[in-house]
Amino acid sequence: MSADFIAVLANPSAGRGRHRGLLPGVVEALGVAGRPVRILEAGSGAEAELACHRAVGEGAAALVAVGGDGTVHRALQAIAGTEVGFGVVPAGTGNDFASASGVPLHALKAAEAIGLALRDQRAQHLDLALTRTDRGDRRWFCAVLAAGFDALVNERANRMRRPRGPRRYDLAIVLELARLRAREYVLHADGIEHRFPAEIVAVGNCASYGGGMRILPDADPADGLLDVIYAAPLGRTGLTRLKPRLRHGTHVTDPRVTVLRARRVRIEAEGIIGYADGERLGPLPLEIDCVPGAVRLLR
Repeated sequence: MSADFIAVLANPSAGRGRHRGLLPGVVEALGVAGRPVRILEAGSGAEAELACHRAVGEGAAALVAVGGDGTVHRALQAIAGTEVGFGVVPAGTGNDFASASGVPLHALKAAEAIGLALRDQRAQHLDLALTRTDRGDRRWFCAVLAAGFDALVNERANRMRRPRGPRRYDLAIVLELARLRAREYVLHADGIEHRFPAEIVAVGNCASYGGGMRILPDADPADGLLDVIYAAPLGRTGLTRLKPRLRHGTHVTDPRVTVLRARRVRIEAEGIIGYADGERLGPLPLEIDCVPGAVRLLR
């Protein structure tokens, strides 16, 4: 197949498999762009990233991620910082980047909008976050980096083999609540140091994570800034009471909650594995930069 094609990365298990029959309709809707469509083959996350890098290197006019934030995260590793157009067809359990960036949440409408934007050469430049470890490893993310209780829950759930499905995550929450303790953090926001004990710490390019939990309700992926949140130690009861308020973003009015904005953030803490867009990044410390206009979104 010649260059100037549309590459499509699809996650068949996204949305717990609810959208398995979606792909033919997506391909048909993208056809309005008048370009050939290539479906990328991948059996794992690592293979998906390699396939995306290969497609971009071979001259793809656009890369389209069909799935949730995890699929978007994989595709971004190839597309970030390039002039190749990027499209998102929301088909996951969590579509937080799509929601924040104005992508139609109906999958086929999103695909058609991508095709029309590519045909008409329209794109919106949006920010992304770039993380670096002290060893120099780099990862991009689009939505939210969890570096507190939610990161611990993700790490535990990923180590568990049973039960399957969402019940595993629910059990991980119960188990982590049982051993909940505030950890000591050192956070630098544009060079200003903050030291505090906390159970909740997150850095966001977008407002929500986990399928609509508005952890940073005022975060904007087009303002050139990262939003940072941390809370004074809450204990099990306080954390349990605060969690439901995340859905509406009203937790930020709690006097124990602090929200900052910065272009560059560094987070240090012992025993925390950072997760961004629901994907495992690695142990803290992590440095995070907001990179304005790092992706050309087709919508």
